Amino acid sequence: MTSVLYDVPGPRAVVRNRIIAVLTVVVVVGLIGLIGYRFWDSGQFSASKWYVFSFSTVWEQILTALGNTLAAFALAAVLSLLLGFVLAIGRLSEHAWVSVPVMLITELFRAIPVLVLMMILFFGLPVVGVKMPSYWAVVIALTVYNGSVLAEALRAGIESLPRGQKEAGYAIGLRKSGVMAFILLPQAVRAMLPVIVAQLVVTMKDTALGFIITYPELLYYAKLLSSQQGRPLLQSAFVIGGIYIVMCLLLSGIAKWLEVRTRHSPKLKALAADQAAVMHEGTDTELIAAQIPPEEGAQGPRR
Repeated sequence: MTSVLYDVPGPRAVVRNRIIAVLTVVVVVGLIGLIGYRFWDSGQFSASKWYVFSFSTVWEQILTALGNTLAAFALAAVLSLLLGFVLAIGRLSEHAWVSVPVMLITELFRAIPVLVLMMILFFGLPVVGVKMPSYWAVVIALTVYNGSVLAEALRAGIESLPRGQKEAGYAIGLRKSGVMAFILLPQAVRAMLPVIVAQLVVTMKDTALGFIITYPELLYYAKLLSSQQGRPLLQSAFVIGGIYIVMCLLLSGIAKWLEVRTRHSPKLKALAADQAAVMHEGTDTELIAAQIPPEEGAQGPRR
C-alpha cells in the first residue's frame, strides 16, 4: 500500500520503527538520569547551594534585573519593527538611489554581530569623545541588527504575495503608498508573523549580551549570584534560564493570540472579499475584451 507522499511501512518496518523508538526513549531517559545523578552526587541539590534564594532581597534584585531586561527588550523590539518596515519599503523602492543605499545598510548591519555593535558603542565611542550609557548601547545594537533582519523578512513576505494583489489595489484607485499600507503590508505581516515572533524572541535573549558591557540585566545579576557563598553557579543558571523560558513562552502566546485575532477579524475578511471581487471583475473584463474582435473594439460593431 502506498500513500500520496510516502510508502506505508510494512510489518517489518513497523517493528523496526517501534524498536528504534523504544531505544531512543531509553537512551534519552538514561541521559537524563545520568545528569540527575551527577547533580545529586556533586551536591547540586543540597540546601547550601540554594540558600541564597531564600532571601527576599535576592528576589527583589532579580525583579529589578528583570525590569532592566524588559525595558531594553521593549524599546528595542518597537524600534526594530519600525526600522524593519522602513528598510523593507526602501528595499522595494523603484528608485535606485533609494533601494541601493538601503540594501547596503541592511546587509552591513546584518553582517555585524550584536555583541560587536554593543562593544563599539560602549567602548569605542568614548575614544572619539562620545560616552554612551550601557542601556542605549544595548538598545541601539539590538535595534539595528534585528531591524535589518526583520526588513528582509518583511521584504520576502511582500514579494511572495500574488501580483494580482497590487494590481487590484491600483484598480480601485489606490496610489502606491496606499497599496503598500492597506493591502501588501498587512498581508505580509500576517504571513511572516512566525518569523517576526522568532526574531523578537532572539531580541529578548540577546539582551543577555549586555552583561559584557556591565548592563545590569538578568545574566549580569546571575553572574553576581554565582560568586556568593556556596558558589551557586548552576542554581543561578536554572533560575535565570527559567525566567527567560517563561518570557519566551509568553511572547509566543501573545503572538499566537494576535494571529488568531487577525485571522478572524471582520475588517480583514471584508478587505479580502473586496480585493477578490476587484480581481474577479478585472478577469471578467479581460475575458470580454479578448472575445471582441480588434475591428469591433476600435470602431464599434459592424452593421
